[in-house]
Amino acid sequence: MVYDTAVLVAADRNDRRIWAEHKVRLELGIVPAVSTPVVAQVSRSPRQAQLRRFLAGCEVVPFGEREAHEAGQLLGRTRTADIVDAAVVATAALLNKTVIVTGDPENIKRLVKTCGRDVAVVGA
Repeated sequence: MVYDTAVLVAADRNDRRIWAEHKVRLELGIVPAVSTPVVAQVSRSPRQAQLRRFLAGCEVVPFGEREAHEAGQLLGRTRTADIVDAAVVATAALLNKTVIVTGDPENIKRLVKTCGRDVAVVGA
């Protein structure tokens, strides 16, 4: 499972549903992955205690050259420009994750269709 920006924004705002779903996942032994570009898009202050607490229950995945090339290729094939969305899909593809939780299902689905992997897209 991979989280996108909307999930982290909701967690930072203390959205009870997002926190409850996250807790259930952790109790089931599912540790969601979050790509570092997603963290960068949400992180604005060291005082975001809820965000940091939420991320403590996630695998924060570094975004290196391999991931950057994968994301860039997805953007090229879909003729889109949202680097963070492409980073989310690239992370899921490279880690063989089967679910992406997102606030932007249509854009993510378009990228997933192009990545050639079987990844479900679930609205946050």
